[in-house]
Amino acid sequence: MTQAVALRKTHGVLAGLRPLLPFFCLYVTFGATLGFLSGGAPLILRARGLDLAEVGLLQLINLPVGLTFLWAFLLDRVRLPFLGRRLGWIVAAQGAAVALLATLSLGEHWPLPALLGLAIATCACIATMDIALEALVVETVPAERRAFVASAKLCGASLGGILGVGVLVGSYDTLGWPAALLACAGLDALCLLPILAYPEARLQGAGGVPERWTGSFARLRQLAGRIAALGAYFAAAYLLAGPNTLALLDLGVPLGRVGFLTGTVLPAVNLVMALMAGGLAARFGTLRLIGLGGIGVLCAGGLMAAACLFRSEGLGVAATVLNFVFGGFLGVPVFNMIYRWAQGLRPATDYALLFGAAFFAAMPLRVAAPALAGWAGWPGYFAAAMLPYAAALAWLALEIARTLRDDRAGGRGSPR
Repeated sequence: MTQAVALRKTHGVLAGLRPLLPFFCLYVTFGATLGFLSGGAPLILRARGLDLAEVGLLQLINLPVGLTFLWAFLLDRVRLPFLGRRLGWIVAAQGAAVALLATLSLGEHWPLPALLGLAIATCACIATMDIALEALVVETVPAERRAFVASAKLCGASLGGILGVGVLVGSYDTLGWPAALLACAGLDALCLLPILAYPEARLQGAGGVPERWTGSFARLRQLAGRIAALGAYFAAAYLLAGPNTLALLDLGVPLGRVGFLTGTVLPAVNLVMALMAGGLAARFGTLRLIGLGGIGVLCAGGLMAAACLFRSEGLGVAATVLNFVFGGFLGVPVFNMIYRWAQGLRPATDYALLFGAAFFAAMPLRVAAPALAGWAGWPGYFAAAMLPYAAALAWLALEIARTLRDDRAGGRGSPR
């Protein structure tokens, strides 16, 4: 009898997780592809003596992620002549990324500008797939289930980071350029298969009634404050946490160990935290989880400043792990609210503005962060970065609280 109950519970859990599989798989490709193309290079080049300011310029390879708002309107207005409204774009963009990765596998000795151009084009395809997928979530997933989709997103991206950085970059000396690129292309193609069975037409409208506005300027005015708050948060979060691995290298932690931490241990920790955060966000609410995560990230930043001041490798590694633990908690409620804010008549455009434009607004600080650290020194840099992070987190929390209050007043379903 007990065994039968356990089997029924297991079946129920699997039945609940099955709808998340297509989203999880595509986020694996997002994390793996961007991780492979842009995650390992800064560490390798810094270990070879590249200046911190020049290392910062490598962040530009992520630029398409922040520019999706320039072409997102096409995904809302144009329906491709195959599959569904969103599925067509997902398959087309992911297929193009696979083709570009296969082309890159042939270019081990091509000029750097050609390789960089192909890498940026690949990132643009992956970013386009992402905004089409997010629009699919907004339109077909009920509000009360989106926290679990956000959890699947971050878990998939974390696993993708493990594969793209920890495995492919970590095994690069053995695999070589062609095999590593083809393995990434194969992973992207394989992870596309589950979404092909997604019942987009049947679930269309399950995401709730979209917010309606009298015109596009009214909608943009409403989104502007949210975009600004997200941009400030993304920028401040990167300032405090982004250069951690570079600081570890300068503390004397060997490249192999930093690569293992960045590509395997830390994404694994982030995966577990994101998995837990989905249920916690649904149970305890968005604002409480943001408060817990924010306090933890600030503690990690103070610990990293102390590690750099006392030249302690062990303390620096502990601070980096702590940051990923609490950063993992923050990702789910933040992306859950982005889904809520994108619940308009043009969800692909709205999501691209909310995430892409905010990411783009943070790009100057992402590029400048290593140079600022070189100027101020690591202890002073991390200590100074804590204040803008606390201010940005408070601003974002106020925007979220306003939305939740308005939703309760209007009787509208939304995350807590």
